[in-house]
Amino acid sequence: MSDPTTAPLPDDPTAPIPAPGSRPTEQPEQPEAATTGPRDEDQPGAEDQPGMEDEPGAEEEPEPFSDGPPPLPEPMLVLDGALPPAAAPAPAPEADHGTCASCGGGFDAEGWCTQCGERRPDPRHHVTSAPSATVAGVCDRGRRHRDNEDAMALWADDDQPGRAVLVVCDGVSSAPRSAEASLAAAEAALEQLRGSGDPEQRHDRAARAAADAVAEVAGENHRDAPSCTYVSAVVEDGRASIASIGDSRAYWLPDDGEPQRLTSDDSMAEEQVRAGIPRAEAEAGPLAHTITRWLGPDSPDHRPGTTVHDVAAPGWLLLASDGLWNYASDPRDLAAVVRSVAARAGRSPAPLAQGLVDWANEQGGADNITVALARCGDARQDGTHG
Repeated sequence: MSDPTTAPLPDDPTAPIPAPGSRPTEQPEQPEAATTGPRDEDQPGAEDQPGMEDEPGAEEEPEPFSDGPPPLPEPMLVLDGALPPAAAPAPAPEADHGTCASCGGGFDAEGWCTQCGERRPDPRHHVTSAPSATVAGVCDRGRRHRDNEDAMALWADDDQPGRAVLVVCDGVSSAPRSAEASLAAAEAALEQLRGSGDPEQRHDRAARAAADAVAEVAGENHRDAPSCTYVSAVVEDGRASIASIGDSRAYWLPDDGEPQRLTSDDSMAEEQVRAGIPRAEAEAGPLAHTITRWLGPDSPDHRPGTTVHDVAAPGWLLLASDGLWNYASDPRDLAAVVRSVAARAGRSPAPLAQGLVDWANEQGGADNITVALARCGDARQDGTHG
């Protein structure tokens, strides 16, 4: 860079030399050479032309971005990949599992009282169903079993009095999940039986549907699969068509006339009776409740035994698990019990069914107890009986 007190010698020798300390004569601005296209980075500029030198004392300022890397952007906040911790959610309120009737404490999620240790009652321990004034049933755990593996499904036609369907299933206690299986079977059968068409064909479809429902509960566990017994009745046009597998039973108990058992058990006790052993002895023996057919994936046969009975005369059609008929197997004995209970409980089906369950519990309640009743043959099918 030149000394600011000494002017540079001009290129033109004829030009006047300025006096020391004077300001250099300003040169006229040279016109820029015309170009025919965009300026290329390698084309010489004005600073590269001969005779174009910097003015004294002027610093060369580089064109922006002409050389070197572009300037860095403004500093930015860079996260390390971890999000800031979220606020802890508020604790969920504890679920209310009910209050213990014995001590007032609360039940835990498993159904045990946190204060006295008593188990919460299962809704299936005692079930009542009364779809009409002429059809009702009660399903009870009994006194000795921890769970109720019986199940029932009842239906009455609102548009056609006297038309009804009753289903009772008894879960086999030695097999797992039999309580689920019995309920699934009863509900599946009811859906088939409440339709129309030939009753025998409906019974066949219902038994298959019930067996499929049990198999669905079992899943792939066919080695130790759940299972249950099955008895069903379709009441219409003064007749009752009955189907059964296992040892749950149907009885016809007329107001006047001979009571009858309408089903034959699939059991070792029944085979002993056929072999000549007295029924009372066979039913009291160690194999009395060993069944030979049942609903379940491992059953040898799912085809039900069927029968049709006239129920035009006034009387009771009764379906029951062995928790009831254990104490009154013979039809005459059971009819006598029904008359005795009806004298106290009345002749409507709901209180009568409850009275029969109470009676079985009074005898010991050794098993689950299910009673389903349909009042048949009355001139008025409205639950009143003279």
